[in-house]
Amino acid sequence: MIFQLAGFFDAFTPNNVNYLLGGLGVTIAVSIISVIASLIIGAIIGIIIFEEIPYFSKYVETVNNIIRNLPLLLIIFFTYFALPSLGIYLPVFWATVISMTVFESTMLAEIIRGGLLAVPVGQTEGARSVGMTNMQALFNIVLPQAIKRMIPPIISQLISLVKDTSLAVGIVLAEVTFRGQIIYAQNSNYTVPIFTALAVMYFVLNYALSLLARWFDHKLAA
Repeated sequence: MIFQLAGFFDAFTPNNVNYLLGGLGVTIAVSIISVIASLIIGAIIGIIIFEEIPYFSKYVETVNNIIRNLPLLLIIFFTYFALPSLGIYLPVFWATVISMTVFESTMLAEIIRGGLLAVPVGQTEGARSVGMTNMQALFNIVLPQAIKRMIPPIISQLISLVKDTSLAVGIVLAEVTFRGQIIYAQNSNYTVPIFTALAVMYFVLNYALSLLARWFDHKLAA
């Protein structure tokens, strides 16, 4: 048992640990950029759909639903392999970021729209009755109430985003999962230790997001 345990830690040489941590940095970078961009774009899309602007909102909703029901891996492959045929060449890092942002924006847009719809319509009508415009009622009355309902599902979706970065292994993004594969491909005895390390890394990232969600819940409930 002691020998097996010693063999387990043989996988974690300084070079391998540094290599994995470098991949973790790539995963975090993709996640942060994608989270910020998708929150902004998703909020815009969700508000457009919620406002029911004649023709435009319905068009945006249709496109949003189409993208939302596509596999993320297909979007990643399309961005990296198909766009070059249209004259658009993207580095693997930015192809991943754009793919993640496009997909996650549609998911977050639906969450945001649902949160806005959950606020009783009487709130908007009351705001309009005291002279507020639609936008003033949205940002001053409806949105603050909707945010409380949005935070838990948004955090859950962002946790999914972090885990989904591993799909970029299909286009050889040097994120943590891809680097883990490189390490255990060189020595099959490293397979279990490396997968264990990957599981711990993803758990720490996602658990931190879960704690952040709880903190938001407590702040909003206060």
